[in-house]
Amino acid sequence: MAGKKKKPQDASPRPARHSGLADEIGKRDPFYSVSQEAYLNLVRTASVLSKPLDCLMRKHGLTRSTYNVLRILRGHHPGGLPSQEIGPKLLDRAADVTRLIDRLVREELAQRQRDDRDRRVIRVRITRSGLNLLRKLDKPVNHLHDHNFPRLNEAELVKMITLLEKARLPDEVDD
Repeated sequence: MAGKKKKPQDASPRPARHSGLADEIGKRDPFYSVSQEAYLNLVRTASVLSKPLDCLMRKHGLTRSTYNVLRILRGHHPGGLPSQEIGPKLLDRAADVTRLIDRLVREELAQRQRDDRDRRVIRVRITRSGLNLLRKLDKPVNHLHDHNFPRLNEAELVKMITLLEKARLPDEVDD
């Protein structure tokens, strides 16, 4: 049968059930697989849950990524971090760390300084202004986090965390 694509073996066929996501996005055809529906649900949910935080960050001249860098730097205050160590700690690893740091330095929320022991290393530190801004944001950000999942109880949240962590595990590689 030429022209017909086969599903990958690991793709579970779409079960015959109602899909809230399909209704939300106006999808008429069933999802290709349960994996596809799960992935798209994750993307959609992240988008919905991010909007209030994005709004709060915008009011303070930040993005989620610049806020994340400031939080990382606060966690390593007062010594700071070599710039190349910031990227792996970011929640969104696609972010351009150099541009994020450039922006924070321009806004005087962070500073760069050559490392005293190794002049090739540039350390990035949070400034007093950066610390003050984070202190100002701590309470409203925690409030948003506390109200992100009003329909889930603690056991469901813990289960979700476990499943998300499992989904991020690298595939096992046969040697």
